[in-house]
Amino acid sequence: MIRAIRILLTLSGSLLGLFILWFALQAYPIFSSSNSYAIVQVSPGDSVAVIASKLHAAGVIGSPLAFRVDAVVQGNPTSVPGSYQFRKASSFSTVRTILNGAPNVISINARPGLTVREIAQSLATDLSGNWGSAFLSATQHLAAKSGWASQSNLDGLIGSGTYVIAPGTTPEELASTMFARFERQAKSLGIVKSTSLEGLSAYQLVIVASIVEKEGYYSVNMPKVARVILNRLKAHQALQMDSTVLYALHRDGGQVTRAMLQTRTPYNTYLNYGLTPTPVCIPSSTAFSALLHAPVGTWRYFVVVDKAGHEAFSTTYAGQLANEALARSRGL
Repeated sequence: MIRAIRILLTLSGSLLGLFILWFALQAYPIFSSSNSYAIVQVSPGDSVAVIASKLHAAGVIGSPLAFRVDAVVQGNPTSVPGSYQFRKASSFSTVRTILNGAPNVISINARPGLTVREIAQSLATDLSGNWGSAFLSATQHLAAKSGWASQSNLDGLIGSGTYVIAPGTTPEELASTMFARFERQAKSLGIVKSTSLEGLSAYQLVIVASIVEKEGYYSVNMPKVARVILNRLKAHQALQMDSTVLYALHRDGGQVTRAMLQTRTPYNTYLNYGLTPTPVCIPSSTAFSALLHAPVGTWRYFVVVDKAGHEAFSTTYAGQLANEALARSRGL
Protein backbone atom coordinates (compact mmCIF):
# COMPACT_ATOMS: atom_id res chain seq x y z
CA MET A 1 0.00 0.00 0.00
CA ILE A 2 2.75 2.38 1.02
CA ARG A 3 4.64 1.46 -2.15
CA ALA A 4 1.58 2.23 -4.27
CA ILE A 5 1.19 5.61 -2.60
CA ARG A 6 4.83 6.38 -3.26
CA ILE A 7 4.42 5.48 -6.90
CA LEU A 8 1.30 7.64 -7.14
CA LEU A 9 3.04 10.57 -5.52
CA THR A 10 6.00 10.15 -7.85
CA LEU A 11 3.73 10.08 -10.88
CA SER A 12 1.80 13.08 -9.60
CA GLY A 13 5.03 14.97 -9.04
CA SER A 14 6.25 14.08 -12.50
CA LEU A 15 2.99 15.15 -14.07
CA LEU A 16 3.05 18.39 -12.09
CA GLY A 17 6.61 18.99 -13.20
CA LEU A 18 5.69 18.33 -16.81
CA PHE A 19 2.71 20.68 -16.51
CA ILE A 20 4.88 23.41 -15.01
CA LEU A 21 7.45 22.94 -17.77
CA TRP A 22 4.73 22.98 -20.45
CA PHE A 23 3.12 26.08 -18.93
CA ALA A 24 6.46 27.86 -18.69
CA LEU A 25 7.20 27.17 -22.35
CA GLN A 26 3.77 28.54 -23.29
CA ALA A 27 4.13 31.63 -21.12
CA TYR A 28 7.71 32.28 -22.30
CA PRO A 29 8.09 30.71 -25.78
CA ILE A 30 11.88 31.03 -25.93
CA PHE A 31 12.13 28.40 -28.64
CA SER A 32 9.47 29.98 -30.88
CA SER A 33 10.61 33.57 -31.28
CA SER A 34 9.31 35.40 -34.36
CA ASN A 35 9.92 38.66 -36.17
CA SER A 36 6.49 38.72 -37.77
CA TYR A 37 3.42 40.45 -36.39
CA ALA A 38 -0.31 39.83 -36.23
CA ILE A 39 -3.28 42.10 -35.63
CA VAL A 40 -6.07 40.85 -33.38
CA GLN A 41 -9.48 42.51 -33.11
CA VAL A 42 -11.06 42.58 -29.65
CA SER A 43 -14.80 43.03 -29.92
CA PRO A 44 -17.16 44.37 -27.21
CA GLY A 45 -18.12 41.57 -24.85
CA ASP A 46 -15.24 39.24 -25.75
CA SER A 47 -14.41 36.91 -22.86
CA VAL A 48 -10.87 35.87 -21.95
CA ALA A 49 -11.57 32.53 -23.64
CA VAL A 50 -12.61 34.23 -26.89
CA ILE A 51 -9.59 36.55 -26.81
CA ALA A 52 -7.30 33.60 -26.12
CA SER A 53 -8.75 31.76 -29.12
CA LYS A 54 -8.19 34.80 -31.35
CA LEU A 55 -4.62 35.16 -30.11
CA HIS A 56 -3.97 31.48 -30.78
CA ALA A 57 -5.49 31.62 -34.27
CA ALA A 58 -3.24 34.58 -35.10
CA GLY A 59 -0.13 32.78 -33.89
CA VAL A 60 0.45 35.15 -30.97
CA ILE A 61 0.20 32.43 -28.29
CA GLY A 62 0.61 28.69 -28.48
CA SER A 63 -2.08 27.56 -26.05
CA PRO A 64 -5.42 29.23 -25.27
CA LEU A 65 -5.73 27.01 -22.17
CA ALA A 66 -2.40 28.11 -20.75
CA PHE A 67 -3.31 31.76 -21.36
CA ARG A 68 -6.61 31.28 -19.49
CA VAL A 69 -4.75 29.67 -16.58
CA ASP A 70 -2.35 32.62 -16.55
CA ALA A 71 -5.34 35.01 -16.50
CA VAL A 72 -6.72 33.23 -13.43
CA VAL A 73 -3.41 33.79 -11.61
CA GLN A 74 -2.51 37.25 -12.92
CA GLY A 75 -6.01 38.64 -13.42
CA ASN A 76 -7.99 39.20 -16.59
CA PRO A 77 -6.61 41.83 -19.00
CA THR A 78 -8.76 44.94 -19.37
CA SER A 79 -8.94 44.53 -23.16
CA VAL A 80 -10.61 47.71 -24.42
CA PRO A 81 -12.39 46.87 -27.70
CA GLY A 82 -10.25 47.67 -30.72
CA SER A 83 -7.34 46.37 -32.79
CA TYR A 84 -4.02 45.32 -31.27
CA GLN A 85 -0.75 44.40 -32.92
CA PHE A 86 1.37 41.66 -31.33
CA ARG A 87 4.60 39.97 -32.23
CA LYS A 88 3.87 36.34 -33.02
CA ALA A 89 4.98 33.85 -30.33
CA SER A 90 4.88 36.53 -27.63
CA SER A 91 5.16 35.89 -23.90
CA PHE A 92 1.97 36.04 -21.85
CA SER A 93 3.32 39.02 -19.90
CA THR A 94 3.91 40.97 -23.13
CA VAL A 95 0.45 40.10 -24.43
CA ARG A 96 -1.13 41.10 -21.13
CA THR A 97 0.72 44.44 -21.10
CA ILE A 98 -0.52 45.26 -24.60
CA LEU A 99 -4.09 44.23 -23.82
CA ASN A 100 -4.07 46.33 -20.65
CA GLY A 101 -3.19 49.39 -22.72
CA ALA A 102 -5.24 51.17 -25.34
CA PRO A 103 -5.66 49.60 -28.80
CA ASN A 104 -2.42 50.25 -30.66
CA VAL A 105 -3.75 49.84 -34.20
CA ILE A 106 -5.85 52.50 -35.90
CA SER A 107 -8.04 51.81 -38.94
CA ILE A 108 -9.03 54.60 -41.27
CA ASN A 109 -11.55 54.32 -44.08
CA ALA A 110 -10.62 56.36 -47.15
CA ARG A 111 -14.09 56.19 -48.60
CA PRO A 112 -15.05 57.69 -51.96
CA GLY A 113 -15.98 61.35 -51.70
CA LEU A 114 -13.35 62.22 -49.09
CA THR A 115 -10.44 64.58 -49.66
CA VAL A 116 -6.83 64.31 -48.50
CA ARG A 117 -7.46 67.19 -46.12
CA GLU A 118 -10.41 65.37 -44.53
CA ILE A 119 -8.34 62.22 -44.09
CA ALA A 120 -5.55 64.26 -42.51
CA GLN A 121 -8.06 65.76 -40.07
CA SER A 122 -9.22 62.27 -39.07
CA LEU A 123 -5.62 61.19 -38.51
CA ALA A 124 -4.99 64.25 -36.37
CA THR A 125 -7.96 63.27 -34.21
CA ASP A 126 -7.14 59.56 -33.93
CA LEU A 127 -3.36 59.76 -33.53
CA SER A 128 -1.15 61.79 -31.23
CA GLY A 129 1.49 64.29 -32.22
CA ASN A 130 1.58 65.96 -35.60
CA TRP A 131 0.41 62.92 -37.56
CA GLY A 132 -2.24 64.80 -39.50
CA SER A 133 0.01 67.61 -40.70
CA ALA A 134 2.89 65.20 -41.39
CA PHE A 135 0.59 63.04 -43.52
CA LEU A 136 -0.64 66.07 -45.45
CA SER A 137 2.95 67.14 -46.09
CA ALA A 138 3.85 63.61 -47.21
CA THR A 139 1.02 63.58 -49.75
CA GLN A 140 2.18 66.88 -51.18
CA HIS A 141 5.73 65.62 -51.70
CA LEU A 142 4.43 62.37 -53.20
CA ALA A 143 2.04 64.13 -55.59
CA ALA A 144 4.83 66.29 -56.98
CA LYS A 145 6.81 63.21 -58.06
CA SER A 146 3.91 60.85 -58.79
CA GLY A 147 3.89 61.42 -62.54
CA TRP A 148 0.13 62.07 -62.42
CA ALA A 149 -0.38 65.47 -60.85
CA SER A 150 1.14 68.67 -62.08
CA GLN A 151 1.17 70.12 -58.58
CA SER A 152 1.51 69.02 -54.98
CA ASN A 153 -2.04 67.75 -54.46
CA LEU A 154 -2.75 64.03 -54.07
CA ASP A 155 -6.54 64.37 -54.11
CA GLY A 156 -8.08 61.76 -56.36
CA LEU A 157 -4.87 59.73 -56.33
CA ILE A 158 -5.64 57.80 -53.14
CA GLY A 159 -7.04 54.31 -53.30
CA SER A 160 -10.35 53.86 -51.54
CA GLY A 161 -10.78 51.36 -48.73
CA THR A 162 -9.61 50.68 -45.19
CA TYR A 163 -6.02 51.20 -44.08
CA VAL A 164 -4.48 49.78 -40.91
CA ILE A 165 -2.01 52.02 -39.12
CA ALA A 166 0.07 49.77 -36.89
CA PRO A 167 2.72 50.89 -34.38
CA GLY A 168 5.75 52.12 -36.27
CA THR A 169 3.86 53.13 -39.42
CA THR A 170 4.97 56.56 -40.63
CA PRO A 171 2.87 59.20 -42.42
CA GLU A 172 5.11 58.77 -45.46
CA GLU A 173 4.48 55.02 -45.54
CA LEU A 174 0.72 55.52 -45.27
CA ALA A 175 0.70 58.07 -48.11
CA SER A 176 2.76 55.75 -50.32
CA THR A 177 0.47 52.80 -49.55
CA MET A 178 -2.60 54.86 -50.43
CA PHE A 179 -1.10 56.01 -53.72
CA ALA A 180 0.03 52.49 -54.63
CA ARG A 181 -3.50 51.22 -54.02
CA PHE A 182 -4.90 53.95 -56.27
CA GLU A 183 -2.62 52.89 -59.12
CA ARG A 184 -3.68 49.25 -58.68
CA GLN A 185 -7.37 50.15 -58.58
CA ALA A 186 -7.06 52.46 -61.59
CA LYS A 187 -5.15 49.84 -63.57
CA SER A 188 -7.84 47.26 -62.84
CA LEU A 189 -10.30 49.65 -64.51
CA GLY A 190 -8.03 50.17 -67.49
CA ILE A 191 -6.58 53.53 -66.46
CA VAL A 192 -2.83 54.09 -66.50
CA LYS A 193 -0.78 57.25 -66.94
CA SER A 194 -0.91 56.97 -70.73
CA THR A 195 -4.69 56.44 -70.93
CA SER A 196 -6.79 58.99 -72.84
CA LEU A 197 -10.50 59.17 -73.58
CA GLU A 198 -12.53 61.75 -75.51
CA GLY A 199 -9.54 64.07 -75.60
CA LEU A 200 -8.90 63.80 -71.86
CA SER A 201 -5.62 62.65 -70.31
CA ALA A 202 -5.51 60.03 -67.55
CA TYR A 203 -5.24 62.71 -64.85
CA GLN A 204 -8.12 64.66 -66.38
CA LEU A 205 -10.21 61.48 -66.30
CA VAL A 206 -9.52 61.25 -62.56
CA ILE A 207 -10.65 64.86 -62.21
CA VAL A 208 -13.89 64.16 -64.09
CA ALA A 209 -14.52 60.97 -62.09
CA SER A 210 -14.11 62.91 -58.84
CA ILE A 211 -16.71 65.45 -59.95
CA VAL A 212 -19.02 62.63 -61.02
CA GLU A 213 -18.60 61.14 -57.53
CA LYS A 214 -19.65 64.36 -55.81
CA GLU A 215 -22.35 65.45 -58.23
CA GLY A 216 -23.94 62.06 -58.93
CA TYR A 217 -23.64 60.80 -55.34
CA TYR A 218 -25.77 57.72 -56.07
CA SER A 219 -24.63 55.16 -58.63
CA VAL A 220 -27.88 55.44 -60.60
CA ASN A 221 -27.11 59.10 -61.38
CA MET A 222 -23.43 58.81 -62.24
CA PRO A 223 -23.45 57.64 -65.89
CA LYS A 224 -25.60 60.55 -67.08
CA VAL A 225 -23.71 63.02 -64.89
CA ALA A 226 -20.52 61.85 -66.60
CA ARG A 227 -22.09 62.46 -70.00
CA VAL A 228 -23.24 65.93 -68.96
CA ILE A 229 -19.67 66.84 -68.00
CA LEU A 230 -18.25 65.44 -71.24
CA ASN A 231 -20.88 67.27 -73.30
CA ARG A 232 -20.18 70.56 -71.56
CA LEU A 233 -16.44 70.20 -72.03
CA LYS A 234 -16.88 69.42 -75.71
CA ALA A 235 -19.16 72.46 -76.14
CA HIS A 236 -16.72 74.71 -74.23
CA GLN A 237 -19.51 75.40 -71.75
CA ALA A 238 -18.73 76.14 -68.09
CA LEU A 239 -19.29 73.05 -65.95
CA GLN A 240 -21.08 75.01 -63.20
CA MET A 241 -20.71 72.29 -60.58
CA ASP A 242 -21.42 73.24 -56.97
CA SER A 243 -19.05 70.59 -55.59
CA THR A 244 -16.05 72.29 -57.17
CA VAL A 245 -16.95 75.60 -55.55
CA LEU A 246 -17.33 73.92 -52.15
CA TYR A 247 -14.02 72.08 -52.53
CA ALA A 248 -12.06 75.32 -52.67
CA LEU A 249 -13.83 76.45 -49.50
CA HIS A 250 -12.99 73.15 -47.72
CA ARG A 251 -16.67 72.31 -47.39
CA ASP A 252 -18.49 69.08 -48.10
CA GLY A 253 -22.06 69.60 -49.22
CA GLY A 254 -24.51 72.18 -48.01
CA GLN A 255 -26.16 75.15 -49.63
CA VAL A 256 -24.09 77.08 -52.17
CA THR A 257 -24.73 80.77 -51.73
CA ARG A 258 -24.50 83.58 -54.27
CA ALA A 259 -21.40 84.86 -52.50
CA MET A 260 -19.75 81.44 -52.88
CA LEU A 261 -20.52 81.38 -56.59
CA GLN A 262 -18.78 84.73 -56.96
CA THR A 263 -15.66 83.66 -55.05
CA ARG A 264 -12.72 83.65 -57.44
CA THR A 265 -10.74 80.43 -57.15
CA PRO A 266 -9.34 78.07 -59.82
CA TYR A 267 -12.01 75.60 -58.70
CA ASN A 268 -15.01 77.84 -59.34
CA THR A 269 -16.46 76.20 -62.45
CA TYR A 270 -19.08 78.93 -62.70
CA LEU A 271 -16.41 81.56 -63.32
CA ASN A 272 -13.83 79.36 -65.09
CA TYR A 273 -14.21 77.17 -68.16
CA GLY A 274 -12.85 73.66 -68.32
CA LEU A 275 -11.83 71.29 -65.56
CA THR A 276 -10.58 72.07 -62.09
CA PRO A 277 -6.78 71.97 -61.55
CA THR A 278 -7.05 68.76 -59.50
CA PRO A 279 -9.64 66.15 -58.54
CA VAL A 280 -12.02 67.23 -55.79
CA CYS A 281 -12.26 63.91 -53.92
CA ILE A 282 -11.53 60.19 -54.03
CA PRO A 283 -13.57 58.74 -56.93
CA SER A 284 -15.20 55.34 -56.52
CA SER A 285 -14.86 52.53 -59.04
CA THR A 286 -18.53 53.23 -59.83
CA ALA A 287 -17.71 56.83 -60.78
CA PHE A 288 -14.80 55.68 -62.95
CA SER A 289 -16.95 53.06 -64.68
CA ALA A 290 -19.71 55.61 -65.24
CA LEU A 291 -17.20 57.86 -66.98
CA LEU A 292 -15.47 55.15 -69.00
CA HIS A 293 -18.84 53.81 -70.18
CA ALA A 294 -20.89 57.00 -70.23
CA PRO A 295 -24.14 56.54 -72.18
CA VAL A 296 -24.71 58.33 -75.44
CA GLY A 297 -26.87 61.40 -74.93
CA THR A 298 -27.17 65.15 -75.40
CA TRP A 299 -27.84 66.11 -71.77
CA ARG A 300 -26.33 69.35 -70.52
CA TYR A 301 -28.22 69.89 -67.25
CA PHE A 302 -29.38 67.95 -64.19
CA VAL A 303 -30.98 68.57 -60.83
CA VAL A 304 -32.15 66.45 -57.88
CA VAL A 305 -35.91 66.02 -58.18
CA ASP A 306 -36.91 63.79 -55.25
CA LYS A 307 -35.93 63.14 -51.66
CA ALA A 308 -34.42 59.79 -52.62
CA GLY A 309 -31.70 61.69 -54.49
CA HIS A 310 -32.70 60.85 -58.05
CA GLU A 311 -31.64 63.41 -60.65
CA ALA A 312 -33.51 64.51 -63.77
CA PHE A 313 -31.53 65.34 -66.92
CA SER A 314 -32.30 67.66 -69.79
CA THR A 315 -30.68 68.87 -72.98
CA THR A 316 -32.06 72.42 -72.91
CA TYR A 317 -32.11 75.12 -70.27
CA ALA A 318 -35.89 75.24 -70.60
CA GLY A 319 -35.97 71.57 -69.64
CA GLN A 320 -33.72 72.33 -66.66
CA LEU A 321 -36.09 75.09 -65.50
CA ALA A 322 -39.01 72.66 -65.72
CA ASN A 323 -37.10 70.09 -63.65
CA GLU A 324 -36.19 72.72 -61.09
CA ALA A 325 -39.86 73.67 -60.80
CA LEU A 326 -40.69 70.00 -60.25
CA ALA A 327 -38.08 69.83 -57.51
CA ARG A 328 -39.49 72.89 -55.78
CA SER A 329 -43.00 71.45 -55.93
CA ARG A 330 -41.66 68.47 -54.00
CA GLY A 331 -40.11 70.62 -51.30
CA LEU A 332 -36.54 70.44 -52.55
